[in-house]
Amino acid sequence: MAVPQNRTTKSRRNMRRAHDSLVAANPNECSNCGELKRPHHVCPSCGHYDQREVTAMAREVDIDEDAA
Repeated sequence: MAVPQNRTTKSRRNMRRAHDSLVAANPNECSNCGELKRPHHVCPSCGHYDQREVTAMAREVDIDEDAA
């Protein structure tokens, strides 16, 4: 079984982990509504992608209070 001959120092361990940090997201502005959205994804606020409507967004849904 493989066992390390010498102890790995904190410095060497932390230098190895230097590239493991999370990268901040880079949101883009939607060309239709101007809201921030993830790149290469449908805009969650208006449903557009690449200047065309992909998802029809429901404006308001009337729910009958008595039926529920």
